[in-house]
Amino acid sequence: MNPYYSGEKEEFRKKVREFAETEIKPLAQALDAQETFSVELTKKMGQQGLFGIDIPQKYGGQGKDTISYIIAVEEIARVDGSQAATLAAHNSLGASPIYHFGTEEQKTSMLPDLLNGNKLWAFGLTEITAGSDARGVASEATKTDDGWSINGSKRYITNGSNELMAGITVLAKTGTKNGKPTYSTFIVKRDSPGFSTKRTLGKMMWRASDTAEITFNNCLIKDSDILGTPEKGLSQMLQTLDSGRLSIAAMGLGLAQGAFEMALDYAQQREQFGKKIAGFQAIQFKLADMDLKIELARNLLYKACWLKDNHQPFGKEAAMAKLYCSEVAAEVSDEGMQILAGAGLFKNHDMERFYRDHRILRIGEGTSEILKLVISRHLM
Repeated sequence: MNPYYSGEKEEFRKKVREFAETEIKPLAQALDAQETFSVELTKKMGQQGLFGIDIPQKYGGQGKDTISYIIAVEEIARVDGSQAATLAAHNSLGASPIYHFGTEEQKTSMLPDLLNGNKLWAFGLTEITAGSDARGVASEATKTDDGWSINGSKRYITNGSNELMAGITVLAKTGTKNGKPTYSTFIVKRDSPGFSTKRTLGKMMWRASDTAEITFNNCLIKDSDILGTPEKGLSQMLQTLDSGRLSIAAMGLGLAQGAFEMALDYAQQREQFGKKIAGFQAIQFKLADMDLKIELARNLLYKACWLKDNHQPFGKEAAMAKLYCSEVAAEVSDEGMQILAGAGLFKNHDMERFYRDHRILRIGEGTSEILKLVISRHLM
């Protein structure tokens, strides 16, 4: 029994796990080694209904709740962080702002194609001067006679350059008000004049996900391409990050679960000093600590999701869940590597990939340091 979800959700978990095991796991190592973004797997995730899980069916979504979405990200991350990154970024950062802040016309015209696996959408906050400091955005949008002209660039953009990428939601400065900068978010389609994108290669982690640098050179868009209310861009971005942190937490939880299962299986197979190493107390205590931390992480994350689904404030809990789940992913993958010892150090073992993939989780969607600041501000 679980106070946060029913048997129906457990059946959904089994369905996603089967998809991850049969479709993603056999390809994960090769895609990682070759830095290949898989269009085929992305479309299959869409066909499985994994895009728009928590968006109403009238827009092409599944109409489920936040916990269902988080379970899906968790189960994909249990097998492969790269595909989980594609899934989480498109859902939480791509489609979600359009659903929550877009006009009815924007939602009905854009969301169906974004939720069936045919197209991906990106989210543009990070720049050389902006990341943890969202107000450091240097990209500017200047009013023209019939629209806007955007100049600037974004970097480290997930889903930003692959062939399915249809566009990006961009945070840009639009002027000043009472002596302070104003910000709006804009829907910028890939075919907009002045738009260019280039894939960023050579990552340590999520090597099979698509990361890009995007440039806007007098990029022309229409007035109707402002997302929702003008000059509300900063608050829209920050609200998006609150929800996005739940999906990164789910990636940490899933990675930790996968690393733990690998370590447990290896400990029950590996023999030293005449018996399985799972029989040694030193290994048993490591496994017990790993299991304990995963249980605590799951309960914290699901509570944050429950708060969101029940229309309660969840910003502090989302920050806590992202912080703790990412730290648990680091600790469990490190101890898992210790249990596998030399076997885990080679690229033919999934533990090596998990060990690399965990490192981004304490950086993306708010560094651990920024999350502590967020939590402390809620306390004050």
